[in-house]
Amino acid sequence: MRLLATLLTLMLALPALAATTDPVEGQAVTARLITAEDGVSGATLSAGLALEMEPGWKTYWRTPGQVGLPPELDWSGSQNIADIALSYPAPERFVAFDIENYGYGEEVVFPLAITLENPDAPARLAVEATLLVCAEICIPETVSLSLDLPVGGTVDRASADLLARWIERVPGETGFTPDAVHLDDTALTLRATAEAPLSDPQVFPEHGEFGAFGPPDIRVDGRTLWARLPVTGPGEGPLDVTLVDGERAMTFRADLATTAPAPPASGQGIWTILAFALLGGFILNAMPCVLPVLSLKLASALQARDRALAEVRLGFLAAASGVIAFFATLALVLIGLRAAGVAVGWGVQFQQPAFLAVMVVLMILFAASLWGLWEAPLPSGVASAMGRAGGTGLRGDFATGAFAAVMATPCSAPFIGTAVAYALTSGAGTTLAVFLAMGAGLALPYLAVAARPGLVRRLPRPGPWMASVKAVLGGLLALAALWLLSVLWASAGPWPAVAVAAVAVAVLAALSLRRRRAMVAGGGLAAAILAAILVPGGSAPDPVAGGDWVRFDPARIEAEVAGGEVVFVDVTADWCLTCKANKRLVLDSAPVTEALQRTVAMRGDWTRPDPQIASYLESHGRYGIPFNAVYGPGAPEGVALPEILTEAAVLEALAAVR
Repeated sequence: MRLLATLLTLMLALPALAATTDPVEGQAVTARLITAEDGVSGATLSAGLALEMEPGWKTYWRTPGQVGLPPELDWSGSQNIADIALSYPAPERFVAFDIENYGYGEEVVFPLAITLENPDAPARLAVEATLLVCAEICIPETVSLSLDLPVGGTVDRASADLLARWIERVPGETGFTPDAVHLDDTALTLRATAEAPLSDPQVFPEHGEFGAFGPPDIRVDGRTLWARLPVTGPGEGPLDVTLVDGERAMTFRADLATTAPAPPASGQGIWTILAFALLGGFILNAMPCVLPVLSLKLASALQARDRALAEVRLGFLAAASGVIAFFATLALVLIGLRAAGVAVGWGVQFQQPAFLAVMVVLMILFAASLWGLWEAPLPSGVASAMGRAGGTGLRGDFATGAFAAVMATPCSAPFIGTAVAYALTSGAGTTLAVFLAMGAGLALPYLAVAARPGLVRRLPRPGPWMASVKAVLGGLLALAALWLLSVLWASAGPWPAVAVAAVAVAVLAALSLRRRRAMVAGGGLAAAILAAILVPGGSAPDPVAGGDWVRFDPARIEAEVAGGEVVFVDVTADWCLTCKANKRLVLDSAPVTEALQRTVAMRGDWTRPDPQIASYLESHGRYGIPFNAVYGPGAPEGVALPEILTEAAVLEALAAVR
């Protein structure tokens, strides 16, 4: 069906005449026959039965649910037709007379794949369709339609486009993996894993002519779907299940399990993840990325020590609101990108040389600000927003918080990877909740001062000691810039890194002249981007060369495990600080190194974009790193390790999979 939809789409560029019957109106439904071709030009035809219901009226799927009737189509009046295969688009669930049913509202097109007896002769499509349409009452409708197709002809653009859209809605054979399906006299219970994040899944079972099921209890945990439907009418024969989530749908024949799969723990998973997100967001406050804005807030707090407590509280609440508002916006953007099919993740921006170049120069600019070389530590637009015009300053506090959040996103912290992976493999509501929790964690220092505004009066008065604090903070930012240059070296090669470093030094030197500093800052950012993009990269270092590690090859894992070997996979990157900590503190420790020598140790480097690694991570429900997994004869599908490694966790996993 997907191939047919693609072919129909490609045919739309061809000129065409009409290939549709005049609409036939019933009491609550209007019907047409349409074909993609306006004549016979081969052994097959693509056609459809198009129905439009009056507002509030619905018709039924091939399995109508607890009541109702599927469409009955009589093609006996057709000519030169050998076979007609009818397909049903994925249905929707609706209630008629307080009973759940499956079908279609407003409109539906049933795709028809037609095989001709003689491809060199004209054909006639003639159908008598008996339909049951329901609203507050049900009405049986019978419509008769016929369409004559001469030999020859081209493609009808409008009909082909309409057919392609409805063929895409016909359930396929992929999109979900059934994990367990159990059926007894009381209920159907199933668990399945989706290939992509779930938004609003639905379940439509089919169990013979008389099998019927009540309203489902559907629960989602990450990409896992669990559902229980009470049996209201005993069925017979094989059990087919159709899973629908938005535009994707899949139908499979169930292999029944002896026991019902257990439901996900009520709320436990999401509450744990929200706690991780809150804690990870709080830890982000200690990351180098937010030091510039935190230093600005410290200076603001020192200046506010003698102001009214209510004014101090409002200022810090505004800053916290800015943080949370940015994370809400980020979540909505990611939800939109994910819906559009764009790969999303946390930290992958470090794979882009232009982003790294901008970050290097920004760090230098903030360091220069702290060293007193210029007085506009924020971009002009943000600086304007932070202006104190009007006397309240709340806009400036809000912008300070929002900018702190912006500066936090390039950083990673413990628990962030787990929370982001869960968010990006869940529905839109869960994604938003997790990102809001991260924002709340980052905003905790602001909220703490807002709760106790008197704390600012315990701060020392501004004095010479502030210069020493700013000098130290500036030095830390300069070190962060050097680290980013090392990442750029590994990602893009030595020459772009050298070029960006030269730009950063030139910016620092120009700022020391104290002339046209805003122009220097803007020009430095532009020059850094151009240097990162245009300067040839040269050869970047090979992070897997040497040692006991081999290059990551997912195709090799299965072969090694089949041969009795244990495979340890480490996905890392030069920009992943947590990965570096895991390597230094755990993977390079003597006990773990000795244990890994008895395995096939694979290391995947994600410093640069790598579709193979991204696909591998997604197959494990991960959208960030670090990621470590162990495979062996005892666990050929692999055992994923915690984000923060310990010697005990690695050694226990290695022993468990043998």
